[in-house]
Amino acid sequence: MHALHHWVWIGLCFGLTACSSQVRADSRNYLGENHLEGNHLEGNHPKGDRLELNDLYTVQANILAIRIDSGKTIYGQQRRYQPHPDDTQNLDDDGNLWVERNDQPLGALVGEKRQILRSFDRLEGSLLKISWATNPQTYRLVSDQDPHYHNGQSPRQVFRKSKPLDLAQIGPWENAWPQTHVLYLQLPQVLQPGQRYRLDMIDTSGTVQAQRSFEYRPDRNFSEAVHVSQVGFGPEDSKIAFLSTWMGDGGGVHYAEDLNFWVIQSPGHRSPNPEKIDSEKIQGTLVYQGKIKQRRSAEEGEDLRDRNYNKTTVYEMRFDAVKRSGHYRVCVETVGCSFEFEIGPKVWAKAFRLAAQGLYHQRSGIELGPPFTSVRRSRPFHPEDGTRIYQSTTPLLATGNGLHYEWDNFAALVAGKTDQTVKAWGGYFDAGDWDRRIQHLEVTRLLLELLEVTPADRIQLTLPESQNELPDVLDEALWSLDFFQRLQRADGGIRGGIESANHPKWGETSWQESQTIMAYAPDVWSSYVYAGVAARAATQMQSHWPERSDRYRTSALQAMDYAERHYVKLSAKDKTALHHGVKDARNLAAVELWRLMSNDPTEDLEANRWHTIFLATTVFQHPTQPLYRWESHDQRDAAFVYARLPKTRVNPTVQANARAALLAEADTSLKLGQQTAFGWTRMEPGQPIGWGSSFGNPKVTTLIRAHALTKDKKYLKAALLGCQFSSGANPLNMTYTTGLGQRFPQHPLVVDQRALGQAPPPGITVYGPLDPEASTEDWNIQQIASQVYPKLEQWPATEAYFDVYLLPAVAEFTVHETLAPVAYAWGYFATQRDDF
Repeated sequence: MHALHHWVWIGLCFGLTACSSQVRADSRNYLGENHLEGNHLEGNHPKGDRLELNDLYTVQANILAIRIDSGKTIYGQQRRYQPHPDDTQNLDDDGNLWVERNDQPLGALVGEKRQILRSFDRLEGSLLKISWATNPQTYRLVSDQDPHYHNGQSPRQVFRKSKPLDLAQIGPWENAWPQTHVLYLQLPQVLQPGQRYRLDMIDTSGTVQAQRSFEYRPDRNFSEAVHVSQVGFGPEDSKIAFLSTWMGDGGGVHYAEDLNFWVIQSPGHRSPNPEKIDSEKIQGTLVYQGKIKQRRSAEEGEDLRDRNYNKTTVYEMRFDAVKRSGHYRVCVETVGCSFEFEIGPKVWAKAFRLAAQGLYHQRSGIELGPPFTSVRRSRPFHPEDGTRIYQSTTPLLATGNGLHYEWDNFAALVAGKTDQTVKAWGGYFDAGDWDRRIQHLEVTRLLLELLEVTPADRIQLTLPESQNELPDVLDEALWSLDFFQRLQRADGGIRGGIESANHPKWGETSWQESQTIMAYAPDVWSSYVYAGVAARAATQMQSHWPERSDRYRTSALQAMDYAERHYVKLSAKDKTALHHGVKDARNLAAVELWRLMSNDPTEDLEANRWHTIFLATTVFQHPTQPLYRWESHDQRDAAFVYARLPKTRVNPTVQANARAALLAEADTSLKLGQQTAFGWTRMEPGQPIGWGSSFGNPKVTTLIRAHALTKDKKYLKAALLGCQFSSGANPLNMTYTTGLGQRFPQHPLVVDQRALGQAPPPGITVYGPLDPEASTEDWNIQQIASQVYPKLEQWPATEAYFDVYLLPAVAEFTVHETLAPVAYAWGYFATQRDDF
């Protein structure tokens, strides 16, 4: 589903079911252990429903933080429906068949025969009593060793931030929200390193409701204030960690710039049960010491919008000198330590394999399971299983899923349905749902480019095709291309993809799809996009696999010929053909075909035809044109192709302009990364932080291309810095790729797993945080806003990630917008050493 247009789906089905929350054990040592659990919770809680201090850590010597989670989603499951005389069924406008029993919501019937019931979720436990939790008199800090606390003292103030931990759909359009709260206790006296303390939470009668004992050891204990990449670093990478805290209604925390930080090498291997480690035994070896340095104050703008996205001062810690392979933590004097991370030659190769696995998990038309993945999924959308795909007369170009975002995604497609059937399978599911669209060829394009500019053909993946003669990365690259080749008509036209009549029904999986499935009609845009990518594949395979190269070459030329014939007709009468996306796709296809054919003297006439079209449509005839201009053009890919061609095969002025434009964008991106607090960057400095353009995946493709062109290390360094935020060096200390690091998204919008109440598949990179100041008008965001404290617009964008399944602006993804760029970046970093 296109990143800009999920509003239709949200308007229909926000608040639907939540999936299994299997939180991975964190490799961290929080302060102390719970000694007593109380029951100071709101509502009528069941017997045994207890208050628990989930985490306790310091953010400063006089600020103690605790995290309390309240409520838990118990996810519904699919099971065979057993009708009951007291059941009633109600069919809504979206085709969901809801079931009630004795006037109580039961679930929905799913599948073509409606014989399977997907039950509703339920919420267990009670919510925290906020007035009690934010009262300083609720807390008493006691110490037998620190004389300031011999008699016990309460904090001077208590600050709070709260947000949804998950979502439970307990009925049609009825939601319940587990909550997570972080409370910051501003203490009357600083804690003393090496001393032991006990924190009591007491009610008005003096009864202890919860209790935690701990030793204050900032050189050993984990703190959420210290942020570092959970991918880790290559030995020669620039290495950075960050320090920051935003306390919700308490605002930001300032740290003294003379604070020491230490890089400590962990002894042995990571513990399989890290939270059980005795802090006395976590010592390690000090390998580096430095001073923290302010990177960006809370008052300084970070981008062309002059916005600060952190609402607190952020500090940096550099430790480039640490190169020895091993596992480390960064610890800050009086504060605490980061998650453990690795330095080693293979950290980026591991990350790339995870990203590639995410693409594999998005494959349509195959069964998932061992030995290729631990994820199990039945084969969806395959004609041999009875799937029928009907031809529509509506092209993708003329819908909201194409280039005309204001147009309806589905109505035109359904209106054009015919009785003609199409046999095709494969491709990638777009996101959490199941459409496959021509935009997904961006995956193929970027993986093929990775093979062109690096030795990525040496990276081994775990694929069903791994035993064939092709490199594994090439096999993955061709998966989507082959799908669209199956959709090619005899006249060369490329159908833009396959889509169902509407968004997935509630509780229904991909292999249970009960809606009408249709193929878009061919159009010039889809045909141009395909022609360019097929030509690139033919170029890649020309030397070693000539027969397969010829197949893609022939298919590309047929698609290009179709597009050219129809472009002339449509440009004269149909404004859709004039959209710059069509023109850019034509320009890119032309340069790819020129690259493919210009080496063969027997193809001079045909090759020159494509070069002529490229030169006539490129913006780089002019020296001041950027790679991208809003609503004008986006010729980034074509510029990089042309900039790398031999000088004997180019117009020298156009090549010089294309190269200059690429390096200019890279320089701007580099500069932006230097001035943002966490080093994130983007290719358009003024682009808002929002749907499809957030922090979840790094925007470093142009920086990598600049490095590939020039070998100037400043671009590689900037690209690595630009990947830190999404890799875990952020205020939430989480990566935005499932299965990566110590903490990652638990509830991305993946329909199959959620319908079954399962954990999400690894390797899925989500959009990431939203900008609260720019997102408050969306009604689904407003629903989240009612569950957030402080007010949503007061949250910093860098913390505004809410791990809620049906919040697509943050928790969804697409294969072309997030998964492909991440795989490209991590694959490039992985291959910068000979021993990857």
